[in-house]
Amino acid sequence: MNMGMRMPSWYDIVGLDERSNENCKGIEESRAKLEAILEKEHQDTGLPYSRMVLAGFSQGGALSLYTGLQLKGGADHKLAGIVVLSGYLPAASKFTITPGLEDVPVWHGHGTQDALVRPDLADKTKESVTTKGLNSYELHKYPVAHTVDMNELRDMMGFLQTILPADDSCKIVLKDPSDMSIKELKAAIRKAGLQKDAVGFTEKREFIQLLNDHRSGKL
Repeated sequence: MNMGMRMPSWYDIVGLDERSNENCKGIEESRAKLEAILEKEHQDTGLPYSRMVLAGFSQGGALSLYTGLQLKGGADHKLAGIVVLSGYLPAASKFTITPGLEDVPVWHGHGTQDALVRPDLADKTKESVTTKGLNSYELHKYPVAHTVDMNELRDMMGFLQTILPADDSCKIVLKDPSDMSIKELKAAIRKAGLQKDAVGFTEKREFIQLLNDHRSGKL
């Protein structure tokens, strides 16, 4: 797809026609990586899978769909939902929905002028996934190319608010930075994407202050 040149990718895309879209070299490794991220989040924070959403644009949306409906834990690992933006179902011939995940709601936004991932591919994705047993697949189209539309984002937010209603019973309680070790502080700063802000830090109090400022919205 990129004239043979290497570029960041979840898996190799030879082409987006149905025949070329079957191999997807690397997709199982990426699927396993996402599953590991979800499980780590669950173990580290206690957040249930039912309060997690996989979402992505284009290839990221394709991988979200491919992974979220095939999680190995079945009903115990059922996500709150999946969001696909300008995406599609990759490796459709080997895709199966894990028993217990048939009720995971999917929201798919797609541009009617998308020349890269054609609108008919979105239609085929919905047909394929629902034929395989998914109960709820919303496909919404917008007059844009391979990008997102503000109306699309608004509708997507409405979907997220529906599947993730306020629920204090599963609120994550973060560890106080003052109680963290240097190793934990650095890991939290890395996870928050604040590595550049911590360059040159030598004192623990500096790491604590940075993380506190991030959490309080000062950064």
